[in-house]
Amino acid sequence: MDLFLICLSGFFILLGIAGSFLPVIPGPLTSWIGLLILSFISEVYISTDFLIISFSIALFIFLLDIFIPIVGAKKFGGGKGSTYGAAVGLFIGIIFLGPFGILFGPFLGAFFGELIVNKQNKKGALKAAFGSLIGFLSGVFLKFIVGLAFGFYFLRFLWNARAFLF
Repeated sequence: MDLFLICLSGFFILLGIAGSFLPVIPGPLTSWIGLLILSFISEVYISTDFLIISFSIALFIFLLDIFIPIVGAKKFGGGKGSTYGAAVGLFIGIIFLGPFGILFGPFLGAFFGELIVNKQNKKGALKAAFGSLIGFLSGVFLKFIVGLAFGFYFLRFLWNARAFLF
């Protein structure tokens, strides 16, 4: 049973790291679920304080990620069209462009979203798309760092419990 929980926990950690780039998966919260599952193994000691603090960080980053692209787009003159367009563009970009879609998808999505929804001129839409892209990439970076940190703690907790598990 412990091996199953370790594998399930590791799966959620990796899914959370992937969720840093995919907008449909809440990355930090998913990685935190991996840590929570790991805490159910009797040989692995994870304090309740650590779980509460790490959940607070994951929730804060999750909520912050909602507002960062909006703030980025607003600072550069955009609106909701660029924000929604960036999310849709990321999804479509990953499907058709693979890893390059992570960069080009949000930018093009924000550009076209701003043109369609807010009827801006091309210069204004380009400026808003750039702001939305900066905000989006900032959010991805924060989520990725938190996912890697949770992955580090996952390995650390397993390493400390290795004498009991193996």
